[in-house]
This record gives sequence, structure tokens and C-alpha cells, in this order.
Amino acid sequence: MSDFPSTIVLRHRKENLKKCSLRGFEKRKDFRFFIYPLDSLPSLHNYLFLSLDGPVLSLKDQGKGMFLVDGTWRYAKVMSEAVPFLERRSLPHDFKTSYPRKNTNCTDPKRGLASIEALYVAYLILGRNTGGFLDRYYWKNTFLHLNLASIKSIQTCGFG
Repeated sequence: MSDFPSTIVLRHRKENLKKCSLRGFEKRKDFRFFIYPLDSLPSLHNYLFLSLDGPVLSLKDQGKGMFLVDGTWRYAKVMSEAVPFLERRSLPHDFKTSYPRKNTNCTDPKRGLASIEALYVAYLILGRNTGGFLDRYYWKNTFLHLNLASIKSIQTCGFG
């Protein structure tokens, strides 16, 4: 049993599950998935919204739950309006996605990580178990190679 809240993912009902980087995580006990706009969200007390804006996530956030929207950039923008009250956290700017983007709706496409990439980095920062996170991710090796120095920095020094 973990000592932190489950990660909550709000997935758009039109999300293409064949391309979804979080496929398989629905079975994990430390994740809870909700469908936008159909499902009502549980209490998000003590949760942080993982987004492109806000202060950078740090060890000070360790006891808080992670909330993430999972959908195309266009849908994600609308979905994020459903939780304007949530405190936001971003990831360090030096992480780059390996996901081949065709959509240009992201305000910063190189920083806009795939959902699995973002959660992997967030879990590293928070000192949570990332075992198996990237096992089913097609671009795993590219992502790890692109971000090797940043990942090593977190693993050896922590992130503050």
C-alpha cells in the first residue's frame, strides 16, 4: 500500500486509446481514471494539477496526489477548465518529449510531454516508484536517451 493518494487521470471520452500512452494503467491500484465529461470527479483535496504552468514540482509536494488530464491539446485545454481551483505544478523545462507530434495546438510542443512521460518525471521528482512505467511505451528508449542527463540529475541530487 502506498502512502500517497492515487494518481487521478481525467481522460477525454474521445481519446484514441490505441495511441494513449497510459494504456494498461487502468488496472493499477495507484491510478484512478475518470471520463470527461461523463464522470463526476472525487474530492481533489490535497491534489496538484500537473500542467505546463505553475511552480516546478518538488519534494515539498511529496504527500500530495497528482491530477492529470489525458486528451489531445485541444481537449486538454477545455478539460483543465473543469478544475480551475486546483493548484498547478509544472515539470522542469529541460525535459523533452519523444512522442512524434502532428498536432500543433500545444503552446510549447517540445515541453508538452506525453502523459506517461510527464507522470514518469513527476514520480521521479517525488521519489515514487517508477518500476514498469515505461515498459509499454513505444518511444521509451528515445525518451530516456533524450533526457538522460535530467533523469540522472533527479536520481542523484533529488529535486528540491
